[in-house]
Amino acid sequence: MKARVKWVEGRTFVGESGSGHNIVFGTAFGAEGRTPGPSPMELVLIGAGGCSAFDVVHILERGREAVEDCVIEIDADRAETDPKVFTRIHMHFVVKGRGLAANKVERAIALSVEKYCSASAMLAKTATITHDFEVVETGAKGG
Repeated sequence: MKARVKWVEGRTFVGESGSGHNIVFGTAFGAEGRTPGPSPMELVLIGAGGCSAFDVVHILERGREAVEDCVIEIDADRAETDPKVFTRIHMHFVVKGRGLAANKVERAIALSVEKYCSASAMLAKTATITHDFEVVETGAKGG
């Protein structure tokens, strides 16, 4: 896996993934305090959420669950001194679908957070990671 980061100006950077996708990121800088995009640490949280969301949807689909949406709301704390690593991360999963079995959703989330998600595994070296979930019914289960 490869990536490239190029400084644009101030505290603005463009990251390019090995697959050719670009993202503008940075931190507030200058008199206006302009923020050009997410900060690098926000991207780390987004990456962890994306990793888990991918896993959960994939596991539920393989289990023939009628999943229609998966949102992860993430709340985190960082250390006060450098390096300001994450010390606490809580992931709240909102999974929507038709006739979803709560026990299967719970299992999919646990498998992701505890086994499959590489990002969570790395972050767990410095942070306590917790999670909870809710299942939202979107309609009658098809027969």
